[in-house]
Amino acid sequence: VKKKSELSRLKNIGPTIEGRLNEIGVYTRADLERIGPAKAYQWICRNYPNQTIPVCYYLYSLQGALMDMHWNKVPQKLKDQLLLETKTNLIEARHASR
Repeated sequence: VKKKSELSRLKNIGPTIEGRLNEIGVYTRADLERIGPAKAYQWICRNYPNQTIPVCYYLYSLQGALMDMHWNKVPQKLKDQLLLETKTNLIEARHASR
């Protein structure tokens, strides 16, 4: 049974991002909050290894969706924290796979 996505109601979430979130098991705001924008972004990138997944349209959009604001209004300090978290998680994942 396919779960019904509620993500299109959130700011910054269009059909493409919604579909990619659904592919990683994110269907609701609560799902996105539980996983977090950085991890959701990483999982989406992992599903599309041969594509460039823009940070602003995904990572920042996911954070903005949780804050009910456009992605370019997310404070720069928070954007920097999200980027750092994403990079840290990628490094940890590489070390864990060795």
